[in-house]
Amino acid sequence: MFYDEIQKISWDETTEKIYKKTADDVRRALRKDRCDVEDFMAMISPAAEPFLEQMAFLSRKYTLERFGKTISMFIPLYITNSCTNSCVYCGFHIQNKMPRTILTEKQIEDEYKAIKKIAPFENILLVTGENPAKADAKYIARALDIAKPYFSNLKIEVMPLSVEDYEMLTHHGMNGVICFQETYNEKNYNIYHPRGMKSKYDWRVNGFDRMGQAGVHSIGMGVLIGLEKEFRTDITMMAYHLRYLEKHYWKTKYSVNFPRMRPAENEGFQPNVIMTDKQLAQITFAMRIFDHDVDISYSTREPAFIRDNMATLGVTTMSAQSKTNPGGYYTYPQALDQFTVNDERTATEIISSLKKLGREPVWKDWDASFDHIKMAG
Repeated sequence: MFYDEIQKISWDETTEKIYKKTADDVRRALRKDRCDVEDFMAMISPAAEPFLEQMAFLSRKYTLERFGKTISMFIPLYITNSCTNSCVYCGFHIQNKMPRTILTEKQIEDEYKAIKKIAPFENILLVTGENPAKADAKYIARALDIAKPYFSNLKIEVMPLSVEDYEMLTHHGMNGVICFQETYNEKNYNIYHPRGMKSKYDWRVNGFDRMGQAGVHSIGMGVLIGLEKEFRTDITMMAYHLRYLEKHYWKTKYSVNFPRMRPAENEGFQPNVIMTDKQLAQITFAMRIFDHDVDISYSTREPAFIRDNMATLGVTTMSAQSKTNPGGYYTYPQALDQFTVNDERTATEIISSLKKLGREPVWKDWDASFDHIKMAG
């Protein structure tokens, strides 16, 4: 399990390594066809900032070679905001006195119908809070069953599950799982996650192994930028994790995300660091050069101009017209969001922008029948 592996990697020593990287280390990394984590550290280090233009060129080159000019489109649907965790940065935390919603089967189907009227989405991400007593794997399975007539690619972003539950959900049409570790810094992890199942660091970080063992087709991972001051160290730990997963579960497809926290307008949790647009671009280029095959996703947390610019330089998946409250497309359009959306354009407007940039939005990029054909061959 990866928890055993990460125990061998010192957070403080990794931070020190990153800041000791030199321009020569960066040049050496950019000359390689296949980079290791040491090279990745060089490319995300301050020493790499003068090389951003060269990194952007390579990132664009590798993205075109692997993904062409396509951008895979998806839409999230929050089916419940009921949660037993106390994550200090999340609008759904248990202490927040807000109406809790668990959509019924009819409401879920109403949401699916409303989404299909927005745009021809085939990739949907079902999102829940973490309340296994009220919205367990069986509840998620029913939501997947109802989704199958409407969408061809079904992913979930829910609480970490057992191998058996992940495997069960694959039989209900689940193609992928997204789970954010939030931070790999175990020493500080419980500061941000003091109570609830999410407070169990090892259970969460080993969840990706359980996905792999269950044969999940696609695994998405990410860290929440803003929790840890040394975001470069967090992203490096994710790079270690990605390499580990690719080695052990090599049949699986992987994606990464770097969601940035925004300063709260009220007295809520304030980020410990604000990643600049330039730094976001740098880590995106570095990730593409480090791993030519990984899917890089930007959500509507990011503003429109950032998403448009990065669509030609490394990003391969985007959400559009996202609602981050349960039933936000039809049932409860005015409910409290989990986080603020920055790109508020409609799906039609986003598609138009992508086409003007020479990018082709893709609504369906995978089908289970492809795997059957491959196995038969």
